[in-house]
Amino acid sequence: MNKLTLSDLNVDGRAVLVRVDFNVPLEEKDGASHITDDTRIRETLPTIQDLVKRRAKVILCAHLGRPKGKPTPKYSLAPCAARLGELLGQPVAFAKDCVGPDAKEKVAALKPGDVLLLENLRFHAEEEANDETFAKGLAAHAELYVNDAFGAAHRAHASTAGVAKFVKQAAMGLLMEKELKYLQGELANPPRPFLVILGGAKVSDKIGVIKALMSKADAFLIGGAMAYTFDAARGIPVGNSRVEQDKVDLAKELIALAEEKGVRFLLPVDSIEAKEFKGDAEHRPTEKGKGVSDGWMGLDIGPATIALYRDEICKAETVVWNGPMGVFEMPNFAQGTFAVARALAESEGLSIIGGGDSVTAIHETGLADRITFLSTGGGASLELLEGKELPGVAALTDKG
Repeated sequence: MNKLTLSDLNVDGRAVLVRVDFNVPLEEKDGASHITDDTRIRETLPTIQDLVKRRAKVILCAHLGRPKGKPTPKYSLAPCAARLGELLGQPVAFAKDCVGPDAKEKVAALKPGDVLLLENLRFHAEEEANDETFAKGLAAHAELYVNDAFGAAHRAHASTAGVAKFVKQAAMGLLMEKELKYLQGELANPPRPFLVILGGAKVSDKIGVIKALMSKADAFLIGGAMAYTFDAARGIPVGNSRVEQDKVDLAKELIALAEEKGVRFLLPVDSIEAKEFKGDAEHRPTEKGKGVSDGWMGLDIGPATIALYRDEICKAETVVWNGPMGVFEMPNFAQGTFAVARALAESEGLSIIGGGDSVTAIHETGLADRITFLSTGGGASLELLEGKELPGVAALTDKG
């Protein structure tokens, strides 16, 4: 992307508005909200630390949860300010709103090297509506703008797209730069064989990625509930498994397209089937090539598929993975997802995991440090892989 980066900005003594992704998981304990996973906060540290070191007045803005356009205490970013302060080793001021008198007052009090976090952007309906007046209000806090929230870059909101028009310069942060490097740059001409692993519930979520990567990939491995829509298209018994009936014809087309392009399109040869959708439900592996039994539902890939997929992963030079192989939140149906995660960690090639549940799974295996790149954005990474332009990137200032 020919857009300004953090190093292109002269930030010394200047106010910089930074859009970050602090949409972290929280749990209520003793009447207060506690962060259960601070990965997204940690991922923004290089950008924040660079700005602090270069004596910028750092004003952070973010969203958390879905407060539906009005102040909702349980979605306050206050716990994020506290955690960020611990990670930075310096106080992080907190404004009770992202626009208005308190925000203005806190911004005016900033000295070079100080950090301020504004309250949840989505406490205002104008944020998601990309309201121009609201975007101007945010822009009024600073001379410069940095977008480091890759996880929200596919949304055309006031803080991701609108605000860039009303500042002197708008650049991408270090995390955003890294995401684009791996999900766009590295995949422009990937080392081969290039393997794409797709899972999750719906074929409809992955159509764009399959079509976009069909001309680049050497092979696809399909898992998750979406595999049963492909099985239905091939006339293989699916029992009570989840099938998108309105996408069966499309699944047939995608299988035919892969054949036409000479791309290997591998589907599970066996499953772990269960009597019902419950963690402790009676379950068993299906017979290889026989499909799912009547009255049962497939909830994970089976042992023969694990062996087949593992072999493919070991041979690949580039692997992109997005989406779990089964209902991995339930331990009895997590083996397929964890087996893929382990195979990817052991492989010698370039490994890129595209956000969401796949990243959670690799963290749960404790092997995250053996993956080349873990994306912080599920939806954004999918759209980038589809070749779509992300509004949050398009809005940034062009170089030169």
